[in-house]
Amino acid sequence: MTTLPLVPVLAAFGLLVGSFLNVCIHRVPRRESIVWPASRCTECGRHLAWYENVPVLSWLVLRGRCRTCGAGISSMYPLVELTTAVLFAAGAWVYGPSGLLVVRLVFGCALIVLFAIDLRHRILPDVITLPGIAVGFAASWFLPPGWISSAIGIVAGGGMLFAIAEAYYRVRGQDGLGMGDVKMLAMIGAFLGWPLMFLTLVFASFAGSIVGVSLIASGRGSMQAALPFGTFLAVGAIAAAAVGDPILAWYLAFYR
Repeated sequence: MTTLPLVPVLAAFGLLVGSFLNVCIHRVPRRESIVWPASRCTECGRHLAWYENVPVLSWLVLRGRCRTCGAGISSMYPLVELTTAVLFAAGAWVYGPSGLLVVRLVFGCALIVLFAIDLRHRILPDVITLPGIAVGFAASWFLPPGWISSAIGIVAGGGMLFAIAEAYYRVRGQDGLGMGDVKMLAMIGAFLGWPLMFLTLVFASFAGSIVGVSLIASGRGSMQAALPFGTFLAVGAIAAAAVGDPILAWYLAFYR
């Protein structure tokens, strides 16, 4: 299969995967099974019919409300499905039918789930980050970035954020970063290697600073307000995976 026909096929498959990611986003923080029971309304508990689970379309037809109790259904659900579809289509376009495509899509799905969970609950579950580190490192033995870069990315990513968190705690007497952020950056290093891991941290820090300053300037936040850094790491990692290599090549050209 050539790249062009693969794009719409994977986009459609991405919608279905996005529906499953919504289940993970809702249930993982609650430590519920992501397999059983079947999807149900979070308010009245009624099990949903198959036609209420059609990605995006069902939400639009139901106007974002449960058919039985009328409770609102968050717009996060179709947004996650559409984002996953775009991610899968973009992956097909960039990588074509390859082993790297599969690995990057698995990585992207993990980032989407972590993004949403951290945004909602301010946690980054070990059940995603720790297996993610193992999967990323195992894949690196056969695919880019290679196991050496992956290993350095794991140690440097986790170690660097741990050192920052420890230093902040000793100076300020309060937690500035959680261990979930440490494990997430180690996972990013495992999948992308150490150069793109550093670029991810730059992207995430810049985005977090912009959002933080904007919240303070608008009066909706303060210097003590905690931001979901994992959410910014997810955005930074996707950006680094997509355009990181050209940016690094452009930057390093100044030193040659």
